[in-house]
Amino acid sequence: MEKSVGDSTSRKSTERAPGYGIQIGYRTLSIRVDEKELPAKPKKSVDPADAIAAIDVHLLSTDEVYTRYSCTPNVGLESAAVQRKIKDGKNIISPPPTQYLMKSLNYVFGGFNFLMWIAFIVTILSYKPLGSPPAVFNLGVAMLLLLVIIVSATFYALVDWNANRIMKSIKSLIAHEALVIRDSKQQLILANDIVVGDIVVLSSGDRVPADLRIVQMSSDLRFDRSLLTGERNPAHPYPSDMIPGALDATADNALETRNLALTSTFVTQGSCYGVVFATGDRTVMGRLVKMSGETKFKLTTIQKEIWFFTKVISSIALSLFCLSLLLFGVWLRTTYPGYETVSIAIVNSIGCLTAFVPQGLPVCVALSLTVVARRMSKRHVLVKNLATIETLGCISVLCSDKTGTLTAGKMSVESVAFLDGSVKAKGINDKISTEPEPGRFAGLDVLHKIARLCNGAKFDSATASRPIEERVVKGDPTDTALLRFSEGLSIPSLNIDTASMLNRFRRLFEIPFNSRNKWMLTVVQDTEALKGELVEKDAGISVLVKGAPDILFASCSSVMKSDGTVVPFDDSARQQLSVLQSEWSNEGQRVLALCCKPLDEFKSELPPNDLEEIMYNEMRDLTLVGIVGIRDPPRQDVPSAIEVIRRAGVRVFMVTGDFKLTAVAIARQVGIITQHQIDTIDHVRAFASENPTTTIRFRSLVLTGDDVTTLSPAEWNVIVGAYTEIAFARTTPEQKMKIVENIKARGDNTVAVTGDGVNDAPALKAADIGVAMGSGSDVAKEAAALILLNNDFASIPVAIEMGRLVFDNLKKVTLYLMPVGSYTEFMAVLANVLLGMQLALSSYLQVCFSITNDVVMSISLMYEKPEADLMLRKPRNARTDRLTDWRLFVQIYFFIGLMAWPCAMSMFFLYMHQQKLNFYDVILVYNKWEEGWQGYPLDQLNEFLSAGQCIYYVTMVFMQYGCLLAIRNRRVSILTVESALGPAPEPDRAAGYDWDDADRDCELVRAWAAGRVRDDADPGDVLGPAVRVRAGDPDYGRAAQADRKDVSQVYHRQNGVVTQREGERHPPAIAYRMDG
Repeated sequence: MEKSVGDSTSRKSTERAPGYGIQIGYRTLSIRVDEKELPAKPKKSVDPADAIAAIDVHLLSTDEVYTRYSCTPNVGLESAAVQRKIKDGKNIISPPPTQYLMKSLNYVFGGFNFLMWIAFIVTILSYKPLGSPPAVFNLGVAMLLLLVIIVSATFYALVDWNANRIMKSIKSLIAHEALVIRDSKQQLILANDIVVGDIVVLSSGDRVPADLRIVQMSSDLRFDRSLLTGERNPAHPYPSDMIPGALDATADNALETRNLALTSTFVTQGSCYGVVFATGDRTVMGRLVKMSGETKFKLTTIQKEIWFFTKVISSIALSLFCLSLLLFGVWLRTTYPGYETVSIAIVNSIGCLTAFVPQGLPVCVALSLTVVARRMSKRHVLVKNLATIETLGCISVLCSDKTGTLTAGKMSVESVAFLDGSVKAKGINDKISTEPEPGRFAGLDVLHKIARLCNGAKFDSATASRPIEERVVKGDPTDTALLRFSEGLSIPSLNIDTASMLNRFRRLFEIPFNSRNKWMLTVVQDTEALKGELVEKDAGISVLVKGAPDILFASCSSVMKSDGTVVPFDDSARQQLSVLQSEWSNEGQRVLALCCKPLDEFKSELPPNDLEEIMYNEMRDLTLVGIVGIRDPPRQDVPSAIEVIRRAGVRVFMVTGDFKLTAVAIARQVGIITQHQIDTIDHVRAFASENPTTTIRFRSLVLTGDDVTTLSPAEWNVIVGAYTEIAFARTTPEQKMKIVENIKARGDNTVAVTGDGVNDAPALKAADIGVAMGSGSDVAKEAAALILLNNDFASIPVAIEMGRLVFDNLKKVTLYLMPVGSYTEFMAVLANVLLGMQLALSSYLQVCFSITNDVVMSISLMYEKPEADLMLRKPRNARTDRLTDWRLFVQIYFFIGLMAWPCAMSMFFLYMHQQKLNFYDVILVYNKWEEGWQGYPLDQLNEFLSAGQCIYYVTMVFMQYGCLLAIRNRRVSILTVESALGPAPEPDRAAGYDWDDADRDCELVRAWAAGRVRDDADPGDVLGPAVRVRAGDPDYGRAAQADRKDVSQVYHRQNGVVTQREGERHPPAIAYRMDG
């Protein structure tokens, strides 16, 4: 019987096996069918526009999304699935293909090369068919012109390739990361390693790394889609393109629905979870890039000026070339027959083209980009557009955020206080554990709960085994400080344990912190309260809030003591805690208030937006548990960098969302505010009513965001015109943008803004230059034009100096090329056409001069080091100070040029005189220069002419050497700058000076430079002999009253901040201003 049962069982199992096999096969087939229909894997032949239109993931329910992409909300993707899907390719959008043909044509025909092509073609025509017989000389000139074109085009290509290579290497230093859920853990991975089906966790400030379908979200979720939509539409209901998120489809079109987060957009507010449905080139952005093709090339500021200069010079050169040929055809050919043939006239007129073309200028512009790129790469600075560097040289106002920019962004909890006492956070575990009555700090349990649960930061699970201080944290610096503090708080006597608390409480709802509310709210439920019979579902629910004390104090009706007892929050308690807040703020600490409140009812079934509105109404009758002080030390490089920036004539303002006293304390620590007396809005209004016309003076001012909203145009004029030191506190993103716009609108200011957070993005976009920290949010880095990858604030003054240096050196190149390389060459052509003398410089030698002296020697000027006073000059006005202006042309044509060409001509005539050919035997000769002129055969005359042309050439070379040395420093004599013989000797400044006064004088200089001495003080009385010569010292010239430049020069050299040329010595601490 047992046997038959066993046989029966065996037969049944055998019959089932094929069935199971069929079922497994069917499942496999269905999965393959689903994968073929995934929009993330379209056929390669599908048109990009059709592929975007075919996206339907936004129309699916949340459960259907999880099913389609084989993931679960808690587990995410398993490792095996990730390894299988990673074979589909990296999450990288391929750049549009480079149009090499267009770039090559630009190299060959761009810049002044098109004039060289005209000269080449015309010279070939003068050889044949116009030459009769064809002159080999003309062919040689044509080949030399072709060589100039080839060399120039090759150099353009090499410089452009090198600059692009360097910039690509800098961009590769940016590692975009993403937080994903894999194997039930949150992991921080490279964004390039994301695969379809990954669940990505996004928070405020993050860049969306791939196309996502939103499956969970906070009620205040907002996206910035300006990268997709273009410029912001003022009529749009959401400012700054802040599109709210949604869980369900709001439109059939994938580009319009709000439940999709698309690649390269940004989370500007809130948080969400999303399932990846497309990566890399299969994303919407990838397909749009594929459809758009090559991005449009934009000229930089310097390139625009050079292009304008090129057009002017080219127009003049072509006009003179045509005029020369016209004069030959109309006048010389008929009046002086035989003076020139058509072929000779064309070749001689080519001098108008070769003379006026500063061939080295476009080369130097291209080279400057490479120089800048190389120097920036050494500083780990990412420049999105190299025009940024040149604009940085013009900035007159720098508006800097505080947290993460001026400070290190490494916050830590310093102090904890209740109504009846405070305690230092360092060593708090041991201190309270050893207390004879630890119950006196029972309130710490509630404070610990708020600090840990009302927190938007999270530890990276991959670093969970490390010590708390070494773990990687994803989140805001303030939340990070509270997270580390609460995680490390462990007091068994008070039952304070983070792990057990996290298991006990669960989060029901959250309103993340934003710069407008300045608080964060979390609704939690104690699961212990749900145990037992007849328990209501809303039992144990409470509201936890943390935020700015000056905002939350008004919402509190009670306050907790350290032992956990609650008392009314009356005026006395409010005053007591406000005084403590001021003390901590004056020390530079950021102060947060932690509050809580029990909640009787929580309607979890309501939509998030309705729940958010209910929670806003619950922001009253809170219990103030305590306050915490968080310290964020200033970056070590910031004070010295600000000092250098201010000496460069750039005003540095702080614009922060922090408390006023905290902002002032940090501003003093880093050197933004140096005055003892700080003005307020009342001083501004009084000043505006008394003196509407203002001049910049050493004055300090602190304003709040509320003050900014009430300012009138006249008051803005006073603020921007009369103050050098300003701290704006408690500002919102809109107020930060308003500050930047008002500063830009006054005094032709060029404004730079530094920041690292989401709330800095509007101001970064509004500024002339946006500078973001490498550790900042993705939103800030996208809005900025410059990214400091190493968070090195000291790179800003370096970039300012570099911007000034590029402009300065290009001005020197222009000043070097034009007097000799253009003006002197053209005078030889002019004398030939109008004054009837033989060409003093042949076309062949003109081309040789252009390719050797002009190009090769001008390159050295682009590597010229900064002049000693480069960072002491006032900023250049980008709107009025041009690269080429009337002063430059006066110096070219009426100063240097008037020394160059007469010298060359004089040497030419001197040689002719030595050959018994006097002045009038050479000039006004026209067609008399022929066989027998002044008794010389024609071959002898031509030999004299060739030698004279060589002498003219050599004279030009020597003149250009002198010009090169003279313009290396346009403000100091060639005798005082470094030369091949070394630096000029310094006079003995110690003679006649009482060095016992040196320390006092140096201190007075420091006081003046720091702004502690008013401008209207008598420099002779205040500064004494520090920066002026004593009247009794005749050996050192006249007694001169000190001015700002003198003091700044003494101060910066005494501290050795400004780098001198190699070989120069720093002047002594006390310097004299001398006549010679």
